[in-house]
Amino acid sequence: MENNPIIIPRKPLINWGTGIVIAIALFMSFILYFVIKVQSNSKYDNELVVEEYYKKDALFQDEIDRTQNAHDLTNKPSITTMEEGISVGFPADYDLSKIKGKVSLYRPSSQKFDFEVPISLSTSHPTLLIPKLKLVGGRWDITLQWQYEGKEYMTKETLYIN
Repeated sequence: MENNPIIIPRKPLINWGTGIVIAIALFMSFILYFVIKVQSNSKYDNELVVEEYYKKDALFQDEIDRTQNAHDLTNKPSITTMEEGISVGFPADYDLSKIKGKVSLYRPSSQKFDFEVPISLSTSHPTLLIPKLKLVGGRWDITLQWQYEGKEYMTKETLYIN
């Protein structure tokens, strides 16, 4: 008679149902960790692009009209980058004392860098200079809104500052 050992099958520690539940729980924990990290870290800022979105949307037709007015001009204002900063100049045939408006500088990556500069020109200072000290390197969306002889105009440009 031979000595054959009797093999008794052992019960597994974890069955497949328990393994699936553990895997789902670990995956959910992994996703939840990144959601909490993004929400709590200021590096991943979740601010709105525009503070008062619905008010701005209601005025969109006015913006289209002002842009069309600027497009129809034969002599248009110029927005250029220089060593000293950004220069905004109007054509020589404009009466500079009649120009009223503002230049809005919008930084898409961070709202805290956005600012506005009122347009104030004179014969001794025919161009508006926005100093480079106020500008962080990168992309800037510039909106030039002005009024001249009762008509409103608007020009938008994107500039990259080094």
